Amino acid sequence: MGSLSWLPAGLPPVLPTLKEQIEEYLLMPEELPIHAPIHSRRWFPRTPSPRRLYRLTLFPVTSCLEVERDPATGHITGVREVSNSDAGATAKNSMSMRRAPGPPEEMVRGSSTNLPFWPGGFPEPTLDKESTEGEHELDLTNLVTKHPRLSRGITFEEPEPPPQEPQSQEETKEPEEKKSSDLVVSISDMLMVDESVLKIFDVKEEQTKKPATLTLEDLNEEDSNLIQTFKIEPAPKKEEFVLNISEVPVEVELSGPSTEWAEKVDVHAPVDDFHTRVPNPACTYPFELDIFQKQAILHLENRESVFVAAHTSAGKTVVAEYAIALTLKHMTRAIYTSPIKALSNQKYRDLKIKFEDVGLLTGDIQINPKASCLIMTTEILQSMLYNGSDLIRDLEWVIFDEVHYINNAERGHVWEEVLIMLPERVSIVLLSATVPNTIEFADWIGRIKKRKIYVISTTKRPVPLEHFLYTGMGGKSKDERFLLIDAQGKFVTKGYNNALAAKNEKKSKMQQQQHGPKHMRQHMGEKQEKNMWIGLIDHLSKRELLPIVAFTLSKKRCDSNASQLLSQDLTTSAEKGEIHSFIKRCTERLQGADRELPQVVYMQELLTKGIGVHHSGILPILKEVVEMLFAKGLVKLLFATETFAMGVNMPARCVVFDSIRKHDGTGFRDLLPSEYIQMAGRAGRRGLDTTGTVIVLCKNDVPEMGDLHRMMLGKPTKLESQFKLTYSMILNILRVERMSVEDMMKRSFSEAITYKNQSQYQAELELYTEQLKQEPEFNCMMCKNIEQYYAAAKEYVEQRANVFNLIHGFPGVVKAVAPGRILLICYEQYQSYLACVLKIDAKDKTKMIVFVLKEKSQKNYSKHELMAKESLSASEAMFEPLEEPSEHGFLEITFKHIAAITNRLVKIDGDKVIDNIKKRQIPRFKDDPPSQSVMELLKEMQRLNESGGENLKCLDLLNDLGIREIAAVSNIHRMNLLKKKAVEMPCLDCTQFREHFNMMYKKLHLREEIGRLKFLMSEEALQLHPEYQMRIQVLKTLGYIEENNTVTLKGRVACEMGNHELMITELVLENVFAESPVEIISGLLSSLVFQDRNSSDPELTPELLKGVQQFKNVAKRIGEVQKECGLKEAVGDYVDQFNFGLTEVVYQWAKGMAFKKIMELTDVQEGITVKCIQRLNEVLKDVRNAARIIGDPSLMQKMEEASTAIKRDIVFTPSLYTQ
Repeated sequence: MGSLSWLPAGLPPVLPTLKEQIEEYLLMPEELPIHAPIHSRRWFPRTPSPRRLYRLTLFPVTSCLEVERDPATGHITGVREVSNSDAGATAKNSMSMRRAPGPPEEMVRGSSTNLPFWPGGFPEPTLDKESTEGEHELDLTNLVTKHPRLSRGITFEEPEPPPQEPQSQEETKEPEEKKSSDLVVSISDMLMVDESVLKIFDVKEEQTKKPATLTLEDLNEEDSNLIQTFKIEPAPKKEEFVLNISEVPVEVELSGPSTEWAEKVDVHAPVDDFHTRVPNPACTYPFELDIFQKQAILHLENRESVFVAAHTSAGKTVVAEYAIALTLKHMTRAIYTSPIKALSNQKYRDLKIKFEDVGLLTGDIQINPKASCLIMTTEILQSMLYNGSDLIRDLEWVIFDEVHYINNAERGHVWEEVLIMLPERVSIVLLSATVPNTIEFADWIGRIKKRKIYVISTTKRPVPLEHFLYTGMGGKSKDERFLLIDAQGKFVTKGYNNALAAKNEKKSKMQQQQHGPKHMRQHMGEKQEKNMWIGLIDHLSKRELLPIVAFTLSKKRCDSNASQLLSQDLTTSAEKGEIHSFIKRCTERLQGADRELPQVVYMQELLTKGIGVHHSGILPILKEVVEMLFAKGLVKLLFATETFAMGVNMPARCVVFDSIRKHDGTGFRDLLPSEYIQMAGRAGRRGLDTTGTVIVLCKNDVPEMGDLHRMMLGKPTKLESQFKLTYSMILNILRVERMSVEDMMKRSFSEAITYKNQSQYQAELELYTEQLKQEPEFNCMMCKNIEQYYAAAKEYVEQRANVFNLIHGFPGVVKAVAPGRILLICYEQYQSYLACVLKIDAKDKTKMIVFVLKEKSQKNYSKHELMAKESLSASEAMFEPLEEPSEHGFLEITFKHIAAITNRLVKIDGDKVIDNIKKRQIPRFKDDPPSQSVMELLKEMQRLNESGGENLKCLDLLNDLGIREIAAVSNIHRMNLLKKKAVEMPCLDCTQFREHFNMMYKKLHLREEIGRLKFLMSEEALQLHPEYQMRIQVLKTLGYIEENNTVTLKGRVACEMGNHELMITELVLENVFAESPVEIISGLLSSLVFQDRNSSDPELTPELLKGVQQFKNVAKRIGEVQKECGLKEAVGDYVDQFNFGLTEVVYQWAKGMAFKKIMELTDVQEGITVKCIQRLNEVLKDVRNAARIIGDPSLMQKMEEASTAIKRDIVFTPSLYTQ
């Protein structure tokens, strides 16, 4: 402006000056925007439409009519009106099964805003009748009868007639009635209606003809004898049929603490009347059912839950199929759960053949979701239960396959959560391999669901197994197969010795050929291994033991073994043609480029020769091709990992173990018995083979006999709880006001024993409370603080035991506590007794043998008396002398029983003293006099006892024994302070302190026991309660819940997540994805689902590197909050769980690069890559749902685009089982 100030007229008046604007604002308020016409009231023309009043919103009916029946005859005797507590109930405000259905789109999966259905076994929420009964009643005692401005009012009582004088009958009462009614208006007058009008509301009672009833009167002698013989009683009165639950006495327990919730069914008892008891079976089979199958079906017909534990191929699937058939018969629903998605697809194919009405629900597939039988993984059912899916209403059976998978550390907790959350009306079928604690597991389920579980367990195999050791190396030794366990399950030691001798003979020959052991190979070479496999295949083929499943517990070894045998051809020309045509039909659905993938071409070549490979690195469609060809008998040799042994029945003639050692994520170990049995159980085809053949290869050395015996004949792994607290579970439960996380923890398998003992604790609590009331009161002015003394003394005694247990290994203590040292001990009946150390245990230095004096008539104190004496020892400076110490003996004690170490050391020979006392304990020598060594020690101990410990002092642990270790010094200081606190209590000045303390001790002990029982019954006693409090603090710190544990919007977003709920929610709400394209978002989110640690480092663009750093910063912040709140997981471990090894691959895949090209960017196998991208699609759906909740349409669109970008070609080819 300064450059234009030279203009003669100044600046042109384009804009008003600031001064003018201020003047206008202050001097002309009518020009302010608030007075603008746009803000004034407007009039909108409206056409009257009285018909709108006809459309009324109907409120839910608050009551309904129920008929009353005669209990004896069943005839309707009347109707009564009952209140409907579920009136207006919806999925948003009620957990009742009678609530209104939700929208159709939420029928299958439910919604995170829905409440779950009330879990079975949980105590039903009860209303306070006293506070609700009179809620809608009119209080007639507190009514205003007259308005202050009115002369007359209304009375709700019948007016009292005034005293009347006697009148003649001719006089009428009408004037007097009129006179009295002039003063008040009666409600009864207002409601007075003609009786003829009210008759229309009367229930017309129809006279029904009463049926003839049996009475004991007027019967002849023959009938009377008949009634007495069969104990026929007359029908009770109507009132006797009604059980008034509210009037049940308190002492009566409807389900006592000793109730067994699991019942073992005798599978050896024949069921000859099966067809009589099940005349119209829901499903029939062309073969005769086994006994255990019949027993299970009988219980299923009664809608009773069963737990079937049997070996692989024993026929457990029959039980599951019958439960599904029952749902079709009853027109209800069944859910079949499996541990893995691939098994769900296979089960869908199998059950679809038998039952038409079958559906499939997985993370990315939804086929016929309204079918009567739904196949899904356990995680899907868990989500449906938490989200209140309406499908649960019609659910009759839930079938849990492979229940032993509950031992899985990562996913086992899902099984427990589902079992706890299932509604009451749902029956359960549990299928498992043989486990040793079936009763314990079934008892837990029955207890939390309040229904009996019938356990049907059989160890019998339909096809017995024979186990062999194979030491052949091809050539002449190819037939060296030695029987180790016969078909009867007996261990053949001779076979093991022969195998060991054959292996040693080969080793000696190899040493001679290679000129000594120095040049001998420790591992078998590729050529030797190839010759071994060729020889083994030839050996088994000649004995008609094909097909073979070779379990190789390494993906790389599966591939290498198969590639070594490309020169072998195990199929005929006809079989080759069938294999080729089948593979061609299956690969026709692939894109042109995908058909030329190296793995596809390689597998075609292998399969044509009758060899297959099955592990997680194989493309899903190729794995399904291998499975189907193996089921048809066209794959003669299958190299597979452990996952092939799970689930679907695909038996072989022979099973071969390439190795019996596996890597479990932390190190190498031998196979567990349950793992070995699961895989070995694939041998033997029912109806085709008399025995199944299992072979263990001895490539380098023959395994130890003990290891083999333990693995093959050992007990299977017990079912153990893997219950853990996840943020997802905590948030899902916290949003339901009527449930608590503590309720879930109480009912977990890990708390089964505590939950089982709750009734026992309650009974003990009532008993102790009653005993405490009966204890007499006493008044002593000096002993008012006797309770504080008891607490201090008890704490001192515990601390003293901890201190002496801690310091036993210190040099000064070891030197002091030597044979001959006089101690003060507190051990069982010997409280504050003098003792002399005789001997220190050579193996366990905490144990010792001491010499003690005994009274002639040694009194046996009760447990409470001993504990009281121990508490009194806290205030005693030394020991209490014995009156008649004429007996002696020795005790075996530990350091924690030492009360003090004295300064007195006696010269003795401890071994001689012990030997002499032991000798005189033999009846033959009991009258022999003590030896000289014993007599000398006895005299010394008696002298100390008579003198009352004169010149006997206790050594100071710090100054005299030279203890300087920080932790020990701290504990000793605390012990001394507790001792001082107990000694300085004023109650010790009472002359009758001992008598008063003994009187009060029982009362104090009862209070202590009551407190202990209350703690055991409280939520603080739960094992996971401390961790729960820590995780609650994490959620509060991060803003997922409020201080009163109310779930916030952020918490509701986290409820949508399948896994890594905190990480994904923080990323979404921090707007990390706002400026990133869908390719980068997909690549970064792959870190949440990729778990393979052995992958090459990706080459990331600067944008990806920036995103990776953002991810790590968010993860670091979450990890730091967890650490601050007390969780043990290290911050680095939390950050490192997100693996960016496939970020580049997924990024290029989302950009449209071909699958063949992206596989050149990494060394991760094709199958793992496909699985990662498929799971990524589920994460994208979770983020999309989160964006919908927070109202971010831009992010929703990005997630849709990202999902579309990755869902293409071979990665998302439909399963062959679903086509």
